[in-house]
Order: sequence, then C-alpha cells, then structure tokens
Amino acid sequence: MNTPTVSHTSAGSIEATDIQFLPGVGPARKKILSTELGINTYGDMLMNFPYKYVDRSRVYTVRELTGEMPFVQICGRILSFETFDMGPRKERVVAHFSDGTGVMDLTWFNGGQYAKKTYRIGTQYVVFGRPTVFNGRVNVVHPDIDPADTMELSSMGMQPYYSTTEVMKKKGITSRVMERLTKTLVEKLREQLPETLPEFMTARLHLMGRDEALRTIHYPKDARQLERARVRLKFEELFYVQLNIVRYAADHRRKYRGYVFTHVGDKFNTFFHRHLPFTLTEAQKRVIREIRRDTASGRQMNRLLQGDVGSGKTLVALMSMLIALDNGYQACIMAPTEILAEQHLATIRDFLGTMDIRVELLTGIVKGKRRKEVLEALSDGRIDILVGTHAVIEDTVRFARLGMVVVDEQHRFGVAQRARLWSKSDNPPHVLVMTATPIPRTLAMTLYGDLDVSVIDELPPGRKPIVTSHVFDNRMASLYDGIRRQIRQGRQVYIVFPLIEESEKMDLKNLEDGYETLREVFPEFSMSKVHGRMKPKEKEVEMQKFVSGETQILVATTVIEVGVNVPNASVMVILDAQRFGLSQLHQLRGRVGRGADQSFCILVTTYKLSEDTRKRIDIMCDTNDGFRIAEADLKLRGPGDLEGTQQSGMAFDLKIADIARDGQIVQMARDEAQAVIDDDPMCEKTAYAMLWNRLREMKKTNINWAAIS
Repeated sequence: MNTPTVSHTSAGSIEATDIQFLPGVGPARKKILSTELGINTYGDMLMNFPYKYVDRSRVYTVRELTGEMPFVQICGRILSFETFDMGPRKERVVAHFSDGTGVMDLTWFNGGQYAKKTYRIGTQYVVFGRPTVFNGRVNVVHPDIDPADTMELSSMGMQPYYSTTEVMKKKGITSRVMERLTKTLVEKLREQLPETLPEFMTARLHLMGRDEALRTIHYPKDARQLERARVRLKFEELFYVQLNIVRYAADHRRKYRGYVFTHVGDKFNTFFHRHLPFTLTEAQKRVIREIRRDTASGRQMNRLLQGDVGSGKTLVALMSMLIALDNGYQACIMAPTEILAEQHLATIRDFLGTMDIRVELLTGIVKGKRRKEVLEALSDGRIDILVGTHAVIEDTVRFARLGMVVVDEQHRFGVAQRARLWSKSDNPPHVLVMTATPIPRTLAMTLYGDLDVSVIDELPPGRKPIVTSHVFDNRMASLYDGIRRQIRQGRQVYIVFPLIEESEKMDLKNLEDGYETLREVFPEFSMSKVHGRMKPKEKEVEMQKFVSGETQILVATTVIEVGVNVPNASVMVILDAQRFGLSQLHQLRGRVGRGADQSFCILVTTYKLSEDTRKRIDIMCDTNDGFRIAEADLKLRGPGDLEGTQQSGMAFDLKIADIARDGQIVQMARDEAQAVIDDDPMCEKTAYAMLWNRLREMKKTNINWAAIS
C-alpha cells in the first residue's frame, strides 16, 4: 500500500491519516501505539507531548565532567573497545572515548556487540548521557550516540523525552524511537496546520499560533520558546473544556425552569425563632440569602456549598429544606454512607425538636414492612424530609412533590446517580451540593463549572482552632500520658489505625492487636472499637457507647472520617499518619474541635518519611484552613489522584494542562469562554463559527455536563 503524501492533502486532513502510514510505524507498531498510548492518527501523535526535555544546546568537554552532573553531551572519537567477561553469557563492553581534553569510558552491559559493530574507531560522534565516576574514570552507561556530521550542534536545542510503557519497551519502542517517529511526522507536515482559535483571541492574548506551537512543543530551541508553546496549547485545551461547561450551563439555565418558592413561612420562622441551636455566622446568613434568591428566581438552583468540617453546612441545608416545606414541597438529603445518613437523621431531628415535621430514613438496612411504610408515606406526601443513601434513587422510591435535594459529600456520587434524582419530580428539583472537602477554586471551576458556588468560611462562635502536632512513634509513652490527662479532665479520645482497604488482613490485625495493647496501656478507661468489617448494628452499638460517654476512647479505622459528631471528644490520635492523604488527615482531624474546649490532633509516624510525606505532615501542623490544605493536596497529588474526582467529572483527559499549577490559565480560559457565551448565547454568530465547529469535532467527553447536578 502506498504511503499518502502531504502535498496532495490538506493540512487538516493530514492529522486524520492512519498512523501506520508514517514511515517507521506500519501495522504491527500501530497496534502497539494504539493499545498502549491511544495513538491512531497523525493528529494523535502530534498531541502525544513530551513529558520532559534535556537541554542539548551545550557541548561539554571531557575535562569538565564530574559524577554529579545531569545529562550532558560530548563530541569526540572512539579510541578503542574492550570486552570484559562477567560470567555465563554475560559481558561488559567498554569504548574508550576522547575529545582531546581527556579520556572517558562508554559502557554497555547489554547490546555491547551491537555497539562494536555499529560505532567505528576514529569516527567523530556526539555522545549523550549521564556521567558517573567509576575507578577514577568518567563513565557513561548505555549512551545515546549519533554521528557528529548529522547533527547541527549549535541548533540542537532541547531533546524531548516521551512516555513509554513496559510493553512498548519490550517491542523496542523507546523514548528515542518515539522522538524519531515524531520528528519524521513533523518534517512531513509541509503545509501549515489549521488554526483552532480565532485570530482576535490569539492576538489579544499574545498566543503563539497552533502550527508553530505544535512544532515547537516537540522540538523547542530554548526554554523561552518552549514556555510560549506550552501556554498556547494549555490555553486551547482548557478553553474548550470551559467553553463546553459554560455552554451547557447557559443551556441548562435557559431550558430548565425551577419550582418557584414564593415565600418563607411558618416552618422556617418557627425554627429560626424557637429552635436555632446557636446564632448563625455571617457566612451562614449569606449562603441562606443566596439559596433564597435562587429558589425564588424561577430557574432551577444548582449550587455547590463548600464549608470546612464543623462550619455548619447541615444547619444551612436544613433551613433550605424548610423553605421548600413552607412552599408545599418535600425535601431529600442524600449521604454516601449509612453512618452519615443516620447521623444526619439524628442531627435534623435534634434540631427540629418538637416541630411537627416528619423526617424518615431510607437506607439499605430499612427493610420489609418498615420500608413499605416509608415508601407509601413518601409517595402520598406524609413524609416531609427523607434522609437516605443510594437507596433514594431506586425506581421504587416515589415522592409526592420533591422540590429540594441536598447531596452531601458530592464527590462520593457518580454523575448518573445524581441525575436520576431528576426523574423523581415533574420539574427538576432545586439542588444543593455540599462538601466538607474544600475544593481549590481552579478545580471547582472545572469539575463543578455549571454550579454556582457558596462558601462558609467561618466557624460557629466559640470554636477554637485545633492544635496539631507531629510525634515520632518512639515517643508513645509521653503521648499516652497526655491522653490520660485529657480523659481525667472529662474529655474523650479517638485513636485511628490506617485500615486503607477493608480487605487488608494485615491492617485489621494491626487494629485488633493495637486495641489489645491499648487496653493494657489504659486499663482504667473504657473503650469502643469500630471498623468497616463490623456489622452495621455492632458499629452502631459501639458508636453509641462513645457518643453517650460510656466509653472514653474510640479505637477505629477511617470509618469515622465522616458522620461522627461528639462535641466532648477533644483528642484525635492518627497512627501511621504517613499512610494517609492530606484530605483524609484533615477530615479525621475534623472529628474533634466540635465543642468549646481546646482540641488536639496528634500525627504519629515513623522516622523514615519521604519528602512528600514530610510536606503533608508540615502542612497539617501549620494550618487548619481546609482550602489551603486542598490547594496543597492538589499540587502534591494532582487532580486525577484526588479522592472522588474521577466520579465527579474529571473524565476528560488533559494532555498538557495541569489544573494544580495552571490556575491563571484556567481563569483566563474561563473568562474567554464566558465572554463568548455572553456574546453568542445561541451559538450561531459567524464570528465564533470556528469555535462551535471545533467543539463539535472534538471527541465528546462521556459526561453530560448539563446533568452534573
């Protein structure tokens, strides 16, 4: 089959050419590239960006080399080869190499015979690799070698490195092979690649053109040129993500009318004047005003409520649901776990006291006759507020008139699950999404771009910041003394073991052994024990003992991360804290500090800590601010690793942009996308035709952004 030529093909369609037609690929390599990296076309290869670059613009002399240097290149000649026997069918081949200023060694432990056949004594080569010192001589193991006459040393610029998999390496497709294939492709592209952003935008934002950016990103001459190419390609990627979100959000607001809550009535006012447990903070008042404005506007509310642990989100959610009740509608709050659902039920009933409002629970453990009673009362309108888990979205669950849905810990639910709540009502109900996991602004803008955002950034009056400290595990005796002092002052203590997966028998044994050890250490105190492999009823009994004060110490795994509210608990001890992520540590810390007393969080680790772990521990000790912690977590782990972001909508694949580090570009992309939608809400103006065509062409994400609520 003949290879297509570029001269008879438009630059746009050349990007759709099958990658097997690129010289050096063919059907076998195409199959590997497709399976391992998703590269099927020339365009896919162009969008397979290098993960790092090494500056090859400088040529060193042998005399300058030391064992501490990174990758370097040297131009010289091979003087001779030596072969050393290393046992059965093993050998080490060494080439003695000189540039006139000194002699160094090039070493092969594999492929030495190939090197002897390929590289000739006396011929000038450019050698590239990482220098080490062995037996007093500078040495480069498995170097890259190119004939000097084929390389323009003054214009070599920065060498790209491409990600490869083990399968690719076994088939001989290394980073160097990927570099050569990409270079072949770039050289084939003789016509200019089509632009994907309008000129008025690239000119105003001083962005490099797409053709220049895609060529430069693979073969930059210097760091400044590379940065300009990166900014252009990052902006384009983020711009189309944001344009998609903003377009759907505008479409959603135009299409979906919300129930109009015309007034605040008896239920809200009775609660506010007679049952409010404490004075609302200014932040809580502001959020309630925002919700009130949304629900009275005639459009469906989609609002994200962010608030740190203990900031009073549940109270705001309840008051929002009371507005729905006052207007003749039912409300529902959906939680990710049975423990948290039961906690919400208890909290809401406690808040409401003697008010004539029926609140019921629907989870997997509500079965038989009781379940039938709840479903019937829900469908005929006798239940005002339903608290539940995933059970709420089952087909058998029918509401009489559902007007408000609160989704707690949003990141635990998939998009499709949340969207199913819409089918429970004639019109889509108002949606309030709550999270106690603070989401950095740039991530929220991308994950929840179609949601309005409210933030509770104040703690209720009387709360003191939690004092967090780091203790090495050889100081447990003094830690135990501190625990005793707190309990004798009437306080309670959590001690958490790292059960990362419920099936990890070793961790469970650690908890069981640890529990027995702690009983020996604290024989004078009563203890509860809770872990994920216990039956719900057993967990509930143990938890209630701690909640009531019958036990002073709760030994647990991370099942207490959410849903436990014991104001008298003032100490959180997290053992093997190095095994937890920042967000999880912060959530666990949030179990204390819920009363008026000073609370403490102690992070216990071994001495051997990685640099990242030390950073996590230092951040925890330095601040109680969940948003600062979330930003740090995003930078340390990246958006793809943050808990729940895959379910939340991070299913689009960012090739080059990094939400953690490209906040300014995210904001710039968002502003540009919003400006386009504001000027062309119906997506029909010719000035933006390029953008709408490109959006249609782009591979669709598997997310229905309009249903992200």
